[in-house]
Amino acid sequence: MVFFRWRYKSLLRTIEFSIFVLLSLCLGLQARGAEEISGLERSSLPPPKIEAKSWALLDLNSGSMLAEGNADQRIEPASLSKLMTAFVVFNELKKGTFAPSDMAHISEKAWRTGGSRSFVEVNSKVSVEDLLKGMIVQSGNDASVALAEHVAGSEDSFALIMNQHAERLGLANSNFKNSTGLTEEGHYSSARDLVILASAIIQEFPEYYQWYSLKEFTYNNITQPNRNKLLYRDSSVDGVKTGYTSTAGYCLIGSAERDGLRLIAAVTGADGPRQRTNEVHSLLKYGYAAYQSHLVYDSATPVAHVEVVMGEQDALAVGVSDDLRVTVPRGNTDKLKAELGLEELHTAPIAEGQTVGSVKLTFDDQPFGEYALVALHAVPEGSWWQRAIDTVMLWFN
Repeated sequence: MVFFRWRYKSLLRTIEFSIFVLLSLCLGLQARGAEEISGLERSSLPPPKIEAKSWALLDLNSGSMLAEGNADQRIEPASLSKLMTAFVVFNELKKGTFAPSDMAHISEKAWRTGGSRSFVEVNSKVSVEDLLKGMIVQSGNDASVALAEHVAGSEDSFALIMNQHAERLGLANSNFKNSTGLTEEGHYSSARDLVILASAIIQEFPEYYQWYSLKEFTYNNITQPNRNKLLYRDSSVDGVKTGYTSTAGYCLIGSAERDGLRLIAAVTGADGPRQRTNEVHSLLKYGYAAYQSHLVYDSATPVAHVEVVMGEQDALAVGVSDDLRVTVPRGNTDKLKAELGLEELHTAPIAEGQTVGSVKLTFDDQPFGEYALVALHAVPEGSWWQRAIDTVMLWFN
């Protein structure tokens, strides 16, 4: 019988492991992927010199800044503010408050808003999707105000929602007063906050993020190109947004993905449109030259198998719930080591996705990160006869 092959642990060890799992859950050890990384080993390759008021380069895998300059300085975000406008609208779409096909009324205020325009007509009805594309691709201030009024009734009320989301995302140096980014006292953000905001859009709303890669959009028989010139220069770039006012200078957030590594770069206060494009591209090129993404475990392959008692099955496949990718200095993946924290024996019932252990990663023998290991399938409780046999066997072992 399979029971005679088991190496049972003592009751004390079982209790100790149960306490470990409970503490892990309380401390926030989650069944997630590489975003739970606790640190990032820095590359020896220095970042480029950036000519701008502030800048930041974020690695989406780890959530860590790979490089930065004055990243927490408060700046005028100009039309980069529309990232938060989009975030709010995307969130309402996700909740089902309205649909992309729903029609929004164009008020006189929206129609009269100056600056970049989508050329919507006063008192007309425009779909939420067209307004979003007009705001994202054409940077239409009229579309932004129309969306704000559709969500909250007024732009002032919409700004309150923007700041609620900013607080939830941990944007410590941001305060929004309008939906457009037009200069207004008390309206500010930072390079760090803006790349975090962009990363939240990419992660939470991938179905809408794809609109940031559109190179042009036509509304009211007027075709306008996307001002993000990186979309034309680098095929790995798929977003994000430009911004400009006379007081904010030229701003740009760009994002690219290569070989599983997603980078987001922001430059604010550049002297011209070409400079902002060049500087963001320099940051992205630096990130891919200095770092690489490494797949430690994929979610489809068990990391280990452990034995189970009191269940319909006597074995459990254990792994990660999402692909576990980490970011390391390029050419140094051999310095990564994994140590599994797993008990050999578990008691049914066990739910699919239940945390049953952890894996600790070290880089060059230094702590790097800790991640949850989960049950890759459920193990229901066995019959009374099976449980009785297992209980007897545990007594003898």
